[in-house]
Amino acid sequence: MMIEKWDRRFMDMAKLVGSWSKDPSTKVGAVVVDSDNRVISVGYNGFAKGVDDSNERYEMREFKYAAVIHAEENAILFANQNLDGCTIYVLFPPCSNCAAKIAQCGIKRVVTLQPTEEQLKRWGDSFNIATIILKETNVELCFLNY
Repeated sequence: MMIEKWDRRFMDMAKLVGSWSKDPSTKVGAVVVDSDNRVISVGYNGFAKGVDDSNERYEMREFKYAAVIHAEENAILFANQNLDGCTIYVLFPPCSNCAAKIAQCGIKRVVTLQPTEEQLKRWGDSFNIATIILKETNVELCFLNY
């Protein structure tokens, strides 16, 4: 299937982009593409520019969770253009906050991987809320068999 080929390519790209994150425990990448499969933007999880991004900071869980910008957020912020009708590829299912931002900026399709048992234990409630947000805003959520 043609869509599957592109989905796999962009998920590979999201994995590469995620590898740029300095977070030693969680590396997430996101790629936004338009309806012609042109890359609009990429993002990975990390602190805002100018914030000390040392390993010590990433090991301070409370600080890290409060200060990290998620891959989806960075991809949306870096896009600098209208994202109506675009697709976002992301390695983790979006959290509820990212799902709301995805819907708000007009992205119409999210392609991600099935969450692992560990991810569900840690973020399952947020993933569930994200699923509700995406469904109610008519954003298609696709889990890629990867």
